[in-house]
Amino acid sequence: MKQSLQYFFYYWFPIGLYGFLIFMLSSGPVPEGGPEFFQADKFAHFVIFAVLGALCLRTLDTTALRTNLAVLLLLSMALSSSYGISDEIHQYFVPSRNADFLDVLADICGSIVGVLAYWRIFIFRPRIGRQELKTED
Repeated sequence: MKQSLQYFFYYWFPIGLYGFLIFMLSSGPVPEGGPEFFQADKFAHFVIFAVLGALCLRTLDTTALRTNLAVLLLLSMALSSSYGISDEIHQYFVPSRNADFLDVLADICGSIVGVLAYWRIFIFRPRIGRQELKTED
């Protein structure tokens, strides 16, 4: 029991908490005084959903899906992108907010980049390293 609770709080809880924070930020008015460079909000969407994509892959890599890399990557991208789409739909109904197709595009691109970056840094290299060790023996 203790181990499964630790597993939940280490892998699944961060996704839930992060999703909740995104929801709360989307429920309020547009923040004032943010960065003023061109398309700063698109960059923010990209980064926020890149982190969500990485969190999804981090968690799903601990499940039975880890044996099928294509499914693991695509499902991580689909889950984080779907949340981005649902977030824009949610913003459509929030006073002083609006839904924007370019925000959806930034969310999807961020999700894809976040998943691929996490895979390249934390999954691909360690697995390659383990295979090299096995072939040297």
